[in-house]
Amino acid sequence: MEYGIVGLIVLIANIYALFQTWTSGASATAKIVWTLLILILPVVGFIAWLIAGPRGGSVRA
Repeated sequence: MEYGIVGLIVLIANIYALFQTWTSGASATAKIVWTLLILILPVVGFIAWLIAGPRGGSVRA
């Protein structure tokens, strides 16, 4: 139970990142690359996604 809460938080964060990646307007190749990165390196992949991941369809003025 040492990593129970931390593991659950990482799992939830990764599911959120995967959902946001899949629903983004990025190309299929970018989606696959981000998905693999998040799945293979859960913590590092999530942090990289937060910094440089594909953004949603929000309009920037």
